[in-house]
Amino acid sequence: MEILQFLLPTFAACLILTGIHAYLGVHVVERGVIFVDLALAQIAALGATVAILEGIDPHGMSAYFFSLAFTFLGALIFSVARSKRKHIPQEAFIGIAYAVASAAAILAMSKSTSETEHLKDMLVGNIMAVSWEKVGWTALLYGVIGLFHYIFRRRFLLISMNPQEAAAQGISIRLWDFLFYASFGFVVTSSVAIAGVLMVFCYLIVPSVGAMLFADRIGPRLAIGWTMGTLVSALGVYLSVKMDTPPGATIVCTFGAVLVAMFLVHLMVYHGHEAENGRELKGAGARAYEGEKE
Repeated sequence: MEILQFLLPTFAACLILTGIHAYLGVHVVERGVIFVDLALAQIAALGATVAILEGIDPHGMSAYFFSLAFTFLGALIFSVARSKRKHIPQEAFIGIAYAVASAAAILAMSKSTSETEHLKDMLVGNIMAVSWEKVGWTALLYGVIGLFHYIFRRRFLLISMNPQEAAAQGISIRLWDFLFYASFGFVVTSSVAIAGVLMVFCYLIVPSVGAMLFADRIGPRLAIGWTMGTLVSALGVYLSVKMDTPPGATIVCTFGAVLVAMFLVHLMVYHGHEAENGRELKGAGARAYEGEKE
């Protein structure tokens, strides 16, 4: 019971991450900007690194707003970087931003006495140390972001899935892109502080990709993504305690293993249907041929 009580805040934090990131992941995958989460997370981590160098408490609100300011700058860059010229993909700008933010963070950390520990926290976080107060505050923030996206869901989905139609309707793509990335920045900044860059990326992309293996419509994909995130969170936290391994890295590896299993199931189901349809077509062709002979 003591272990269970100790793990409850961690599991609650994982559920909160699943709820908002699985939804945002649908937009990210549809937009084809898969690494935007890594880039924004790294930019937020750079902001936190600069705050530490300025002598600011890394767990205080000042460090959070420092990271948020950096993330908003990244959101502005990504919203402007959407180019109408197809030979300059937006993902290129995102990759460049990630590389520069990573290099800048390493340069900044080279002046810190706790370089290795800070790098580890940035990558995999320390979700086991999350408090109920932090869980509650994060749930409230993500609830507000979720409400904002729910109110404007049709507009966000239209821009993500059919930007040409959105432009034809007179919607300002760059304005709504900035609003999307800015709200995304709120989520990423908070998530990185709790779980680190790698976990945040997995919660965003893996449930959405896993859901796309079995569903095309948004509703079923969200249901599958949320279910997958919940089960993987529970299994990852359990394995972390059972094997005495870092929770962040354990959950990331569990996501990878479960996605591979889902892909194998998808292959068996998909190829099974293909083989069955092929046999039906072959049989229909043979019957038609026999009919022609008669």
